[in-house]
Amino acid sequence: MPTEISTLGEFGLIRHLTENITFQNKSTLYGVGDDAAVLSYSDNQQILVTTDLLLEGVHFDLTYVPLKHLGYKAAVVNFSDIYAMNGTPRQITVSLGISKRFCIEDMEMLYAGIRLACEDYGVDIVGGDTTSSLTGLTISITCIGEGEKDKIVYRNGAKESDLICVSGNLGAAYMGLQLLEREKLALAGKGDDIQPDFSGKEYILERQLKPEARRDIIIKLREAGIQPTAMMDISDGLSSELLHICKQSNVGCRIYEEHIPLDYQTAVMAEELNMNVTTCALNGGEDYELLFTVPIADYDKVSQIEGIRLIGHITAPDLGCAMIDRDGQEFELKAQGWNPLK
Repeated sequence: MPTEISTLGEFGLIRHLTENITFQNKSTLYGVGDDAAVLSYSDNQQILVTTDLLLEGVHFDLTYVPLKHLGYKAAVVNFSDIYAMNGTPRQITVSLGISKRFCIEDMEMLYAGIRLACEDYGVDIVGGDTTSSLTGLTISITCIGEGEKDKIVYRNGAKESDLICVSGNLGAAYMGLQLLEREKLALAGKGDDIQPDFSGKEYILERQLKPEARRDIIIKLREAGIQPTAMMDISDGLSSELLHICKQSNVGCRIYEEHIPLDYQTAVMAEELNMNVTTCALNGGEDYELLFTVPIADYDKVSQIEGIRLIGHITAPDLGCAMIDRDGQEFELKAQGWNPLK
């Protein structure tokens, strides 16, 4: 039988979910159990803090998102923001708004995903809050990271002639979402016995349900001695993110459609849904890949790193921001990615 959350109460639930957590970082002095976590950093390190709010019905649909996957993703998207600053995530706090339809076992599954992500990335859970919710499940995670003073990368450092790079491939997470939404509609009212066949589409589903932060790319850049001039992660779509960098750096850009990295399953799914795959890559979002610029002098080094694709270059601001398609035509880039307030 499911265990009602009321049997433990707020503090009992916190103890139940966070007991036996062991710290992995020397900078974590004290975590869950007091009014605040206590962290210690050396003088040459700077603290990075990011927070992310996920609302049921806006950011996720529990019809097809398992709670363990949701917990993992909720943590990883925060880690991604720290890596996008060229930093290292160290601690998180987890706050939950829980409606009465959830039981203890549900929250255990959610927390199992959060804890798995923390174990995989070497991050400590040091606190949080819980409260009741009248609108479903709410998850708010704050991530604390650290970075060296001279190594932190912002969005405003791109310079004319810099190369524009992305990690991995784009559009897969959006295609995974479209697939899940299609199957949800197709199976509505047909009972739990009928399950969709996702064979051959595992990759795009994983990119949507269990994304990974690109710690590996940050490590490769450091090992190659490459310091990006500007960087951010691709959560709202390549177009939107690139326009952020260009606006804050006061530059223009040119990217080339033929160089935008795409996975085979992404292209197949786009064709199946009669969607333009380039549009999906530009505007889909939730890829959590890294978009960054590097000086042209680093061309040889960055082009040799596996998992990084050169897609264009930075220009003078008066040239605007555009994509050159496969036929050589130029199209203005527009911010058409995810906007939760629309």
